[in-house]
Amino acid sequence: MAAKRDYYEILGVDKNATDEELKKAYRKMAKKYHPDANPDNKVEAEAKFKEVNEAYETLSNAQKRRMYDQFGPEGVQGANGYGGAGGPFGQGGYYSYSSGFDDFGDLGDIFSSIFGGGFGSRSSKSNNGPKKGADLKATIEISFEDAYLGCEKEIVLTREETCSTCHGNGAKPGTNVETCNMCHGTGTITQVQNTILGQMQTQRPCNNCHGTGKIIREICDDCKGKGTIRKQAKIKIKIPAGIDNNQTIILRNEGEPGERGGEKGDLYIVVRIKKHSIYMRDGDKVLCDIPITFTQATLGSDLEIPMVDGRKEIYKIPEGTQTGTKFTIKNKGFKSVNGNYQGDFIFTVQVQVPKHLTKIQRDILLQLAKTMNEQPPIKKKGIFG
Repeated sequence: MAAKRDYYEILGVDKNATDEELKKAYRKMAKKYHPDANPDNKVEAEAKFKEVNEAYETLSNAQKRRMYDQFGPEGVQGANGYGGAGGPFGQGGYYSYSSGFDDFGDLGDIFSSIFGGGFGSRSSKSNNGPKKGADLKATIEISFEDAYLGCEKEIVLTREETCSTCHGNGAKPGTNVETCNMCHGTGTITQVQNTILGQMQTQRPCNNCHGTGKIIREICDDCKGKGTIRKQAKIKIKIPAGIDNNQTIILRNEGEPGERGGEKGDLYIVVRIKKHSIYMRDGDKVLCDIPITFTQATLGSDLEIPMVDGRKEIYKIPEGTQTGTKFTIKNKGFKSVNGNYQGDFIFTVQVQVPKHLTKIQRDILLQLAKTMNEQPPIKKKGIFG
């Protein structure tokens, strides 16, 4: 058996500490290691919490403290023994029994001044009830057109699934799952100890059933007693028209299986939309640039505008259209995901000035410039004539 730590060291005081100093140290350490204050590491916290209680229970009693100072922990073993004089709830005694948190009764009020009433209150629940399965997250990439029109995709992910051989109970077919005889199916063992604050209760997972409340004598050969098997699953996803980049689709009950009859977790799918070479998105609007010729801009023209869905819209621009002018085609943008409205398609014309002209084209433009009283460009000669 491992030697017990020094009680003074556990409370962080020296051997000459007064009763008030002991009480102050105890409150500090009890609050630090209280299971409710350590939800991510309850098992270790409960062990230290028990150690703190044991140390204070001994040192706060003048007679036991004298015996401890003279003989060490062995000197007070009889006084602190389990089930000693005074019955299971007698002075210094511990009592282990199977219970849910409701058995704490009004003890939560004793702790409210230190722990905010969190420990031992009736609102606490047993850890052995149904537990929802873990949620999963996946990412899917779709095209700009798929986001505009909506689509159906399939993803493949690896997840835990209920074992089809044992149907999730972890036992070999033909055998039974037994209720743990130590915790009586609760999955927890509760310990009660007398302290200066009254009777304090701490819980820990049952070592016999490892917190499950059940005993499996013969485990399932396929899942090795887990009740689940890791498998690849193909899942179809319906992506609504109008979905935006980084939006999340939630598929209920497509996550990991629950425990002890709990429901499955959910699957969260983050949608990524690929960039398009022509179109851009601004909320529910579709934006794009449309190149037009110099003559189309000057004389006006019926433009053929390519839509995201592959169709074409004819749009008449007026003569004298300047580069950078924006035009709107109503209700041709993205639909809202709920389908209540649809944005617009906005295109910006970019006039393409010809870079290479034939002599005939140049002469025509020169004549045009003269009729418009414009000064034609003068071709400068080099410095050598």
